Amino acid sequence: MTNKDEADQAEILARLAQSREELRRLLDPPRKESGVNGGANPDARPEGFPRSRTMQFLLGEHGLRMLGAAATGLLIARPAFTLRLLKMLPASGLARMLLMRGISALRSRRE
Repeated sequence: MTNKDEADQAEILARLAQSREELRRLLDPPRKESGVNGGANPDARPEGFPRSRTMQFLLGEHGLRMLGAAATGLLIARPAFTLRLLKMLPASGLARMLLMRGISALRSRRE
């Protein structure tokens, strides 16, 4: 390799390292202390559930929005298939979960 090739390669590697660091900073938010309100998910319980970042994301505000958007898109694209899927869901468990989320949201607003 010539000096010019080595300099070009060093410049490319430096830019690549910089872009990787930017992606890491964007995709991996800083971890907060674990606890009731200190974790990545404000709804996390003191015992640390959900522990995985995937579940924290899916149970957090952004994850619920994403799942809602996907469900809405599925309902618009294939309504008959979506209604068949809804019939398979346990309605009482789903209603209980939604009710508990609503109650906890109301309590947190008052405090």
